[in-house]
Amino acid sequence: MYFCLIKGTVDILANPIEYLKGVGPQRADLLKKELNIYTFKDMLELVPYRHIDKTRVNQVRDITPQTDFIQIKGVIRSFGIVGEKRAKRLVAEIFDGTGTLELIWFQGITYIQKSLALGQAFLVYGKVSFFQGKPQITHPEMETYSREKMEGKSTLEPVYPSTEKLKARGMGGRQLGVFTETLVKMLQENNIPEILPDSILQHLQLMPRYKAFTSMHFPPDPQTWEKAIDRLKFEEFFIAQLRMGLLRQQRHRYSRGVVFSQVGEIFNTFYEKHLPFQLTGAQKRVIKEIRRDTGSGKQMNRLLQGDVGSGKTIVALLVLLLAIDNGYQGCLLAPTEILTQQHYNNISGLLKELPVKVRILTGSTKTKERKEILQQLEDGTIHFVVGTHALLEDSVKFKNLGLAIVDEQHRFGVAQRAKLWQKAVVPPHVLVMTATPIPRTLAMTAYGDLDTSIIDELPPNRKPILTVHRNDDKRSEVMSFIKAEIVKGRQAYIIFPLIEESEKLDYENLMKGYENVQAYFPEPKYWISMVHGRQTADVRTTNMQRFKANDTQIMVGTTVIEVGVDVPNASVMVIENAEKFGLSQLHQLRGRVGRGAEKSFCILLSGSKLNNDARERLKIMCATNDGFKIAEKDLELRGPGDIEGTRQSGALNFKLASIVQDKKWLEIAREMAERLLDEDPDLTSANNLQLKNHLQSLTGKTAWSKIS
Repeated sequence: MYFCLIKGTVDILANPIEYLKGVGPQRADLLKKELNIYTFKDMLELVPYRHIDKTRVNQVRDITPQTDFIQIKGVIRSFGIVGEKRAKRLVAEIFDGTGTLELIWFQGITYIQKSLALGQAFLVYGKVSFFQGKPQITHPEMETYSREKMEGKSTLEPVYPSTEKLKARGMGGRQLGVFTETLVKMLQENNIPEILPDSILQHLQLMPRYKAFTSMHFPPDPQTWEKAIDRLKFEEFFIAQLRMGLLRQQRHRYSRGVVFSQVGEIFNTFYEKHLPFQLTGAQKRVIKEIRRDTGSGKQMNRLLQGDVGSGKTIVALLVLLLAIDNGYQGCLLAPTEILTQQHYNNISGLLKELPVKVRILTGSTKTKERKEILQQLEDGTIHFVVGTHALLEDSVKFKNLGLAIVDEQHRFGVAQRAKLWQKAVVPPHVLVMTATPIPRTLAMTAYGDLDTSIIDELPPNRKPILTVHRNDDKRSEVMSFIKAEIVKGRQAYIIFPLIEESEKLDYENLMKGYENVQAYFPEPKYWISMVHGRQTADVRTTNMQRFKANDTQIMVGTTVIEVGVDVPNASVMVIENAEKFGLSQLHQLRGRVGRGAEKSFCILLSGSKLNNDARERLKIMCATNDGFKIAEKDLELRGPGDIEGTRQSGALNFKLASIVQDKKWLEIAREMAERLLDEDPDLTSANNLQLKNHLQSLTGKTAWSKIS
């Protein structure tokens, strides 16, 4: 047998899975392909999704249409293949003394047929369905039954996630338990050494690690299983928080950064003479936090969160002026040309009275102008550049880049963002901005190594947006309301969804919607602009500028206007097919109105037939304007894996723990990790050596979040 040696001890868990008794090369190949199980360790960490109490056996006569999963003990009365080609299936009947239950297989027929014999006793488990009034189980979990075989086994039998291909080869959810049972019997405490310090185990009264893993699979009772799962969930969270904490600590301690030592003339002149409005207390607090970071001599890596309209851009601009006053250049990376143009217009407009040269660089920048920009960035003539992905190209070089701002950071891959930091000898300070508030539990895991600033206060002139939900049959009333607002001199957005199933279909739906809007608002009494992804950048910009200048009263578009479009005169946002949007996107779209002093409205139009999730999304939108509450609800409804941008984070790859359901353990793990690092920053004490060794063994995971 193959063994892996680590520091002179036999590490059974490193063994390839084919060497586990009962597996072999063919089954091992399937386990690798279907469940990513390559080693004994992978098998040990396969989590059962339920346990069957083997003492509880149902009877066929008690099955009703309401019956869900059942366990039957009986003998095979008949079996045979029915149908031909694609309709071919294996059908068996099992009799338990009270009635007959039909068993059906569509895959692995030859293999399963060999395992059946008339009169043989089986324990059968599965989900009941009915066909022509008869109860049946499709692809049941089965094992031969004998009293001797059952004696001495745990009464709680694990059932593991499986696939149709595995079931067809006799490796269904229950059969996998045979492998884990074989494995668990081989293991001793030294094979699953404790990694948590005694102080934490005692303080939280956690089960030892060896017992937790064995009890996860074969618990003596449900209470022991719950304690085992709690222990392992805490461990997952704790290790993740510790790794984040060490990254953050390492950056604070060792990462060199440029020093913004002074608040100079340009900053002070802008602040005293050109600031368009008084800063909120939250904005002032955030600027102080950034000022402290940029003057420390360490590289700043700060996440700036703020709800729609909270004033993140003005904070970013003030930090930029701080960089320029200290002799450094800055750049702002934005995900779309529309948003990039918006930033450029706003920033260059605010700085027009100051000796600051600002340029814009996008994919549509003309060749001659592009060459000029590249030259001036390299010789230092340009102080600040706003750009799209075009900024990431190797040809873009800076004389002395000191500040990199990334807006809507989740739109960029981590490796893309890393290219910015490589454009300076000393890594520039990094300010990552997002207008999509991140729930605290998600921030603690996906962004836990970044320092976080939150602008949790809206400017005083902002009025809450009134949000209502209307069904399609109220469309005429909605259009009449828009007309009334236009009479007052206001403007309106009407947004159609991009479902991305078919670009052609999306475009056709948009054009049909545009024609319907034209029918309600005929020219020349009303003028309509349209913006969508198929247009060239020039056409989109022209149409947007016409709307901004109030040459058109209505903007019909897709979600390309989701971020960055600032038209203070627009007071109505109508979102068509609102049930097809996620909560975050609905909130972002709503944030395009309410930017002026007038009362603003968001109208969610939908069909009358809504599923529960869609109804819940529209309900929360009507109930609150608070982006952080909405983000929490979004996380609760969709889970972290579906929240835009979090898929790239290894910090969320938990096998057991859930940042939604297990908030309590996440909070505790965070507190314990911070306390441990405060007491022993380098994990050098004897109590923490096992933990340190474990952390060092976690290889192959790039710490991308360090530069995100």
